[in-house]
Amino acid sequence: MWVYEKKLQYPVKVTSCNPRLAKYLIEQYGGSDGELAAALRYLNQRYTIPDKVIGLLTDIGTEEFAHLEMIATMIYKLTKDATPDQIKAAGIEDHYVNHDSALFYHNAAGVPFTASYIAAKGDPIADLYEDIAAEEKARATYQWIINMSDDPDLNDSLRFLREREIIHSQRFREAVEILKEERDRKIFF
Repeated sequence: MWVYEKKLQYPVKVTSCNPRLAKYLIEQYGGSDGELAAALRYLNQRYTIPDKVIGLLTDIGTEEFAHLEMIATMIYKLTKDATPDQIKAAGIEDHYVNHDSALFYHNAAGVPFTASYIAAKGDPIADLYEDIAAEEKARATYQWIINMSDDPDLNDSLRFLREREIIHSQRFREAVEILKEERDRKIFF
């Protein structure tokens, strides 16, 4: 059962129009280490993961969709009042010409999202290590976006997302230990 509450996981506030900051956030929308890639990766991997940790992938995968919704809201709020000159100055005129203010899954450089971002090896431990790496890369990206931002309201939401990446990484590390113990028992018994 899945229940959707019609509110963001964490409030998103933006101090002012800032298309350049929106361009950076697009990385977390449609980039290789962004929220869409993470959600799809975890929900796909859950089919080849042992029952002991399948719920973890389901929980985190669906939470990543909540993060995607937050990123979309941030981008919308940062660009909704932007002028064409601000769009050009931010370097997102190609996006504007193709999509106006609509969101599109691509990274900050404009490279479209691809299914090759969704890693799945079929080996539970290998996949979980991939998931740990993905969460750590997302955490780093959030920190770098915070470093580029002068918007204290937006940074509050970005810090929330960065902290969730850390928690996800910790949970995946715990799952690796559970599966290693299970694997080692099978080898030695």
